[in-house]
Amino acid sequence: MIPVTILTGFLGSGKTTLLKRILNEKHGMKIAVIENEFGEENIDNEILVQDTSEQIIQMSNGCICCTIRGDLSRVLNDLAAKKQAGELDFDRVVIETTGLANPGPVAQTFFMDDQIASEFLLDAIITLVDAKHANHQLDEHEVVQRQVGFADRLFITKADLVDEEQVADLRHRLLHMNPKAAIKVVNFGEAEIKEIFDLRGFNLNSKLEIDPDFLAEDEHAHSHAHAHDEHGHTHDHASCDHDHGHCDHEGHDHAHHHAHHDDKIKSFVYRNDRPFDPNKLEDFLGGILQIYGERLLRYKGVLYMKGIDRKVVFQGVHQMMGSDLAAKWQPVEKKTNKMVFIGIELPQDLITDGLDACLA
Repeated sequence: MIPVTILTGFLGSGKTTLLKRILNEKHGMKIAVIENEFGEENIDNEILVQDTSEQIIQMSNGCICCTIRGDLSRVLNDLAAKKQAGELDFDRVVIETTGLANPGPVAQTFFMDDQIASEFLLDAIITLVDAKHANHQLDEHEVVQRQVGFADRLFITKADLVDEEQVADLRHRLLHMNPKAAIKVVNFGEAEIKEIFDLRGFNLNSKLEIDPDFLAEDEHAHSHAHAHDEHGHTHDHASCDHDHGHCDHEGHDHAHHHAHHDDKIKSFVYRNDRPFDPNKLEDFLGGILQIYGERLLRYKGVLYMKGIDRKVVFQGVHQMMGSDLAAKWQPVEKKTNKMVFIGIELPQDLITDGLDACLA
């Protein structure tokens, strides 16, 4: 299986700078870069021969670069066929989306097309966010929010153009939109290769990482409300009265220095120590995907199921969900359910109540 990384981010966020580094660095990897020719800056204008009629160009360090002149599925199948025929040699693929692109349909390609699913493995979506212009872009363009919501890793670029407090505020905002993506400040595309590849963001059996700051903040804000209810479970809410999850129950704001942004894309975490009834849960999630699938960007979970001695892991993009049996629960482990949902104006209470009703 050939691993694929999707690189996304709004106009001017630094994707081309990062790609140029990947294409020029002596890393010993043979990487095929697919770039959309409708992008704001064509890589081949910058570092490749100009006015070339060739669609696929071999780079000096073993990488290849091709420009999409049509459907992504066709280009991927074409690359795979050339690799099998020995015409091209590459170990992985990077897809650069245009700055205005929603990465959802690109990610879905790897689940919908059986031919592609048999050849390629979607590794991760990396989103670049321009520190100087991000807040305005997030306010103005829903596609930028989607790019953040889909990410497995977020790189904050151009942080040298703003002060530390602005970077902290931006990090905070991104965290509440997507608590499962690691956030890192990178300057001039200087991210280490290991921070770009083999992240296993779409690997079902990878550990579910949710930023601990996000959980700590929300547990603090909601511990009084949920710690001792009749089910004995807690919900971590990313939003409280459509704010950022800092309001306590007297309406005070715990994070005075953070500006208020009413982002459409929010996240929430569901946790519960009681086991799920597998049939009830399957029916409920099926219904949620049918109704809210388009609004669900990414979701992921590690589940404790009644009658099953192994962890059940699940994740999805929009309506496409996969699940699998993972490792056995160890005697020292606390059996618990942990799920994260990232989406556009999701009915959080309806989903959490529905999940409660699926408990055994």
